[in-house]
Amino acid sequence: MRIPMLAQTRLLEQLDSLAVTELSGFVRLRTAIDVTSLIGWLQAQPLFPRIYWHARERDREFAALGSIREITDYNQLSELTGKKRPVAGSYPRYYGGLAFDYQQPVTAEWQEFGQCRFVLPRIELIRQGNQTDLVCNLWIENGNAAAEISAARQALQQLQAETTLTATLPELNSRQDMPDKTRWMSWLDTVLKPDALKTIPKVVLSRRSTLNFTQSLNPWSLLATWQSAAPACFHIGFQFSPESCFIASSPERLFRRQDRQLLSEALAGSTPRTGDPEQDAELADLLLQDGKNRMENRFVHTDILTRLDGLAETAVVSEAQILPLKHIQHIKREIEATLKTETCDWQLLKNIHPTPAVGGSPRRKALAQIRTLEQHQRGWYAGACGFISEDVSEFTVAIRSGLWHDQQLELYTGAGILTGSDADEEWQELDTKLNSMLGVWHD
Repeated sequence: MRIPMLAQTRLLEQLDSLAVTELSGFVRLRTAIDVTSLIGWLQAQPLFPRIYWHARERDREFAALGSIREITDYNQLSELTGKKRPVAGSYPRYYGGLAFDYQQPVTAEWQEFGQCRFVLPRIELIRQGNQTDLVCNLWIENGNAAAEISAARQALQQLQAETTLTATLPELNSRQDMPDKTRWMSWLDTVLKPDALKTIPKVVLSRRSTLNFTQSLNPWSLLATWQSAAPACFHIGFQFSPESCFIASSPERLFRRQDRQLLSEALAGSTPRTGDPEQDAELADLLLQDGKNRMENRFVHTDILTRLDGLAETAVVSEAQILPLKHIQHIKREIEATLKTETCDWQLLKNIHPTPAVGGSPRRKALAQIRTLEQHQRGWYAGACGFISEDVSEFTVAIRSGLWHDQQLELYTGAGILTGSDADEEWQELDTKLNSMLGVWHD
């Protein structure tokens, strides 16, 4: 416990030594810190927002606290790139998310998250490889240096040492699905009619499962449990107040951009895993050969390549491969591109999100059908969640996700409906995906 406090003291000393008259723009102070669990550290802090991001490759992990600047209008995201490097020598990193359908009105349960919300935090914990740093951010402008330094000092003084996360999860009391199976069958009767498929060859329909527990659920403990159970996923958490928290353990990358190099992917087409290596290999082979699942994946990578046209100088797609998770496996094709010099992250978000993997094809008609059929608003489920900075930006598609309120957790799952879909099988796919999240109560 002494080492984190030392890191806190070092940053306070750096604050005290700042030459106020020479400061301008974004300023980042950092020092090394020894922390075992970034989620455990995050949970211990009294500041909000609390934000967590862990890359699927596991070499990049961030925890963030507080806010010194925010973007809540998705049109203003264009302002976060194209800036000169600040005097501190590193770019500000904005963490946040864009709703699945970010042009729709926001319902009450998603009010804190909005259509769009990105935060430049006051405090960051940054783990890159084997190095972990405690970071304090300031934004100096219009003679506010003294106030910024005072606010930064106050935030640093409130930091607490990490806590041990409890592995105990409360008992599940009840579950309610929206839609229920009867309504789901009715939906698929509608979208699988030949005339409907001619207009909308693929639509992704979702289900919200509302879980009630016997006592309050700790969302950060649940996220840590998901992380242990599914290490090959992106793990994210956004808590803007004590009342609600959005968490996800998502296998799907939307994109990672480093300078002009872009990596995206088509993740669509699924089959269960049994735990038996031979049987899982057989199921994987069948998945790669299955016409319906191959077509579902093709919708996604073809759409992404089309939407990169005009934004990229070159773009290539890989051969199909299997992404194995604990309870399920997916078809994945990677897409690599070199972007045009003038292409920015907001253009990528507008063009690529939402992909046919979570919406459908063609996009506009599929979204209209989703709005007509679904009785729940998806909010940040299947939204784009990640961070934006000048040099590197990265987003995951927030599937396998849940919205927490005290003793209630709303979990979201979806299935791609197209020619060859069977209503019972698609309902079972929803259950398979849900069980990948509920499995932590049974494993």
